[in-house]
Amino acid sequence: MTSTTTQRAANLTRLLDGFSLEMTGKDTGEVAGAAIPAGTRVNVTFLGSEDRDMRLAAARELENHGLVPVPHLSARRLRSHDELAEFLAALNTDRVFAVGGDPATPHGPFPDALSIIESGLLEAHGIRTVSIAGYPEGHPDISDRCLEKALIDKHAAVTGRGLGGEIITQFGFDVDPILDWISGVREKGIDLPVRIGVPGPAGIRKLLRFAARFGVGASASIARKYGLSLTNLMGTAGPDRFLRALATDYHPDRHGEVKLHFYTFGGLRATSEWIADFRKDA
Repeated sequence: MTSTTTQRAANLTRLLDGFSLEMTGKDTGEVAGAAIPAGTRVNVTFLGSEDRDMRLAAARELENHGLVPVPHLSARRLRSHDELAEFLAALNTDRVFAVGGDPATPHGPFPDALSIIESGLLEAHGIRTVSIAGYPEGHPDISDRCLEKALIDKHAAVTGRGLGGEIITQFGFDVDPILDWISGVREKGIDLPVRIGVPGPAGIRKLLRFAARFGVGASASIARKYGLSLTNLMGTAGPDRFLRALATDYHPDRHGEVKLHFYTFGGLRATSEWIADFRKDA
């Protein structure tokens, strides 16, 4: 085994250790029996089609199976400080993921994730670690300059309030812009751990639909590199090529602490089983 191969294998193990997952409130029934290591962090989304009780039930189900819930806080969906306070009080976790959310107009007093962090409500309700969003390939509705300033401001707010933090990126199909973005983040003095968003195994049509929605590059050349077939949209694809390419080009001294966050477009159980099988063969 060459030194390059050995280093790639070590990097792959390092990246996969402590991976995290994402689920919706509707995925609660998939938690039992899923091949998820105890202590794994699982983000619980804050969708407009789901209510507080569904989100809390999902968090409790994760706890019951020895997993760590990381509830999303969608800033622009929150209607009041009281609504946020009541939701935090009902949780039994010290981790959340603060995001701006989909609505163009805030439903209440929180226009963005920064306003949640600066509210003081997180610490008041026992939150100790806050995940924030990163966009290596940009955002379809937000300029790169605004994204950069928002990340710098959120990093300053999190660290300034004595909270732990991490960055979770939007998913992508191309390793190069993601690692280049992380290098740029490090050059700005942002040293928070980064969780690279990875799409779990899913139908190609679904993956491309989500890519278009979130402004993720999916050109023909990128699709081929990832393993997507634009001529066979009925097929499925997993992130094995992406992960091996990432392990090849990831350099801890340059990119810092990096882990993986899997978006479970194909389902929580299917994604966790895919990861378990991939780790055996890696």
